[in-house]
Amino acid sequence: MASLPWSKQLADNLHQRKLAGRYRQQRIREGEQGIEVVIDGKKLLSFCSNDYLGLANHPALKKAFIAAVEQDGVGSGAAHLLTGHSRYHAELELALADFTGQQRVLLFSSGYQANLGLIDGLMNRGDVIIQDKLNHASLLDGGRLSAADQLRYKHADMAALATRLQQSEQANNRLIISDGVFSMDGDIAPLPELMSLAKQHNTGMMIDDAHGFGVLGKTGRGTVQYWQISPEDMPIEMGTFGKAFGTSGAFIAADEVVIESLIQQARTYVYTTAQPAAIAAATLVSLQLVQDENWRRDKLQALIVQFRKDAHALGLDLMPSLTAIQPVIIGDEKQAIKIGQALETKGLLVGVIRPPTVPEGSARLRITLSANHDEQHVKQLLDALEEICTLK
Repeated sequence: MASLPWSKQLADNLHQRKLAGRYRQQRIREGEQGIEVVIDGKKLLSFCSNDYLGLANHPALKKAFIAAVEQDGVGSGAAHLLTGHSRYHAELELALADFTGQQRVLLFSSGYQANLGLIDGLMNRGDVIIQDKLNHASLLDGGRLSAADQLRYKHADMAALATRLQQSEQANNRLIISDGVFSMDGDIAPLPELMSLAKQHNTGMMIDDAHGFGVLGKTGRGTVQYWQISPEDMPIEMGTFGKAFGTSGAFIAADEVVIESLIQQARTYVYTTAQPAAIAAATLVSLQLVQDENWRRDKLQALIVQFRKDAHALGLDLMPSLTAIQPVIIGDEKQAIKIGQALETKGLLVGVIRPPTVPEGSARLRITLSANHDEQHVKQLLDALEEICTLK
């Protein structure tokens, strides 16, 4: 049995986590991902999936996946730069470049790898990375791993960002990084102001639009389309497929020089096995559905409006989110867990988010909506919250 000389220290740390209400545990899902899931043998109505458009189980995606497996097998067997880059990968990169309006796209096996690879692949010693304090962990980790210096600014505070830019004027190169939609708060980054400051200070700009692509904008182009950013002013974009697109993996969209530089220098691209061709084949189908089926975004938006209106009427402590991510602030971690458990007894599953994922004192229910929900599902959740909660 493998062990460590400091196992007692680790065990003590785990015990302290349990006492603080911060212990994480795996749960087993049986069957398909969707709004109705079986978790640990219990059927639940789920409000904690990122399958925003309800595409994860779409028959067309399944058909494309199975057909590609029959033709290309299960595993890719190699990195993209060896024999792992299939025609499906190549077709998806071209389709995504057209979708995003960028010159080139590069596929990665996960959003985490895409963010680490981009930051470490483009930034060097003497450079400065400037990040929103509430950015996703993968972005912050990318900054920590890079040889560049990392500065952070108060969430969505453009005056604080301007100060950081003034403080870093002597850097060789600078890159501002922000989530497009912040995954725990659900708010949308002020991209026009970010782009304006980046241009004013001759600084690069990158957004992680994992929770924006597919959901925001008339055709699902994400935060850039939401803010109507012109093609010549677009930032580098990272998008994922494991959320609104219903599959798995990620991509970086940028100009030719950025993408070619990442092919040469992004270690998480060069030194990892490519995702199976079947994933790319299914994503090609989901990309088309994202663009063609606007009703999914329209329905999702209607559910968001319904939830916020009725939750406000109940006096729930909502955050100012206009997206499918609707956090209800509880504050105390143990109370948040208690409410989550009470909801489960009523057949409802929500995410219970605690520090250090979110700031101290802001434990919350992270409720996420899907186009596969309907008005009655939302009402069922709100009725249960009204009965359970002593949130005021």
